[in-house]
Amino acid sequence: LFRSHNGPPHSSNFGYSYAKRMIDVQNRAYFQQHGCKFTSVIPTNVFGPHDNYNIEDGHVLPGLIHKVYLAKKNGTALSIWGTGKPRRQFIYSLDLARLFIWVLREYDEVDPIILSVGEEDEVSIKEAAESIVKAMDFKGEVIFDTSKSDGQFKKTASNAKLRKYLPDFKFTPFMQAVQESCDWFTANYDMARK
Repeated sequence: LFRSHNGPPHSSNFGYSYAKRMIDVQNRAYFQQHGCKFTSVIPTNVFGPHDNYNIEDGHVLPGLIHKVYLAKKNGTALSIWGTGKPRRQFIYSLDLARLFIWVLREYDEVDPIILSVGEEDEVSIKEAAESIVKAMDFKGEVIFDTSKSDGQFKKTASNAKLRKYLPDFKFTPFMQAVQESCDWFTANYDMARK
């Protein structure tokens, strides 16, 4: 298997992870048997306009954006599950879209490619929440509910292969992407997926 699969997946997303791994197996089989060059991309934690902002089953950042919006609107404390210590690599959906176009036009390998900001751009859940709080000008109390699980501490993915192909690709700065996402959600609250 592709070398990004380093051991078994975390128990919190076991089935989902193995299903994604099987896509790589199928792509390799199609290539070996039929010469078809199918590939897959592996994005890290996506966020941005038009995302799923559902608090229960949306992506991490959009769910937090929705929680901050509601806490601000209702004048309540913001409660975040866990300690806030786990770290994630977040990719802005507009950056991911540009990378998808590049993959479709230029990437010519069967092996998947990780589409992600660098490991050095990893952000803790606490830092991400603080960015959203700032972007939405939330002045209320922020509580980390340590009775809830943190989940997997790190899900670090190397973007070295991407950087080999696109060394000069400019990712949107995290705070700018968070601000744009918060602004979009606030302006489109009634129609946003939530």
